[in-house]
Amino acid sequence: MKILVLYSGELGKKVIQNLINPGNFCVSCGELCNHCRQARKSYANLIVGIHEFPQDLPSFIEEPEQYMPPKLPECDLILAIGIHPDLLTALPDVVKKTKAKAVIAPAEDSKKTPAGILEQLKKELEAIGVEFEGPKPFCALEKTGKPVIDAFVDLGFGKPVLRIEMSPDGKMFTGAGVLRDAPCGSTWFVAKKLGWTDTAEYKETISGAHHSYPCTASMDKDPQLGDTILHKAGYIIREAVEDGIECAKKEKARLSAVCVDDISSSSF
Repeated sequence: MKILVLYSGELGKKVIQNLINPGNFCVSCGELCNHCRQARKSYANLIVGIHEFPQDLPSFIEEPEQYMPPKLPECDLILAIGIHPDLLTALPDVVKKTKAKAVIAPAEDSKKTPAGILEQLKKELEAIGVEFEGPKPFCALEKTGKPVIDAFVDLGFGKPVLRIEMSPDGKMFTGAGVLRDAPCGSTWFVAKKLGWTDTAEYKETISGAHHSYPCTASMDKDPQLGDTILHKAGYIIREAVEDGIECAKKEKARLSAVCVDDISSSSF
């Protein structure tokens, strides 16, 4: 897969760093870092181009193609992150020039990425056979049966999935592993902050870690969600931890049942 990143703002920088996975990207553990992310593959080789747009563009851009770079590489997937809404409208032309098969344009702020523009973009792209997703926020991205976008999720980016480890009495988190990371990389941060904390206080632990990462989603109320996108992102990582807890409990029950069966079969 060949990925082209067009971005403006902090989220785009984090997504790029998460894809590349440099050694200094995660600062969750500070001086106690055990370099756990080194085991995760870098996808720097998949990135064929990066272009950052300035954040101080005019509020209205009459000819957005003038702001597009003159030369863009051929690619399979375009990540359009936080770019000016008028530049979003120019993406169908960019798709034709780059021969892209899919576009992901996450919405972290409904004012900067209006739902109406995303819907129009979706119609235009799908009309020419190009996959499109506009997750709100980016960490809401899931597999939907669209081959190129699903392949991106399969790399390990999208709606978070965690493996949770707890003490035998279930009162403490002893560890957490990331099976699928939020595109911004926050899942690793939250996972490390969970270690050796009280399971009864998991909501507070998650909230504190999620805010201090920090999440870049807007704190303004989104008309479609009826809530802030920041809160939506918080609910998503909380749900991922809760799902991980349930899986850990089921696995513990399964192993307990196996042990009971083994003891019963070996008794005289």
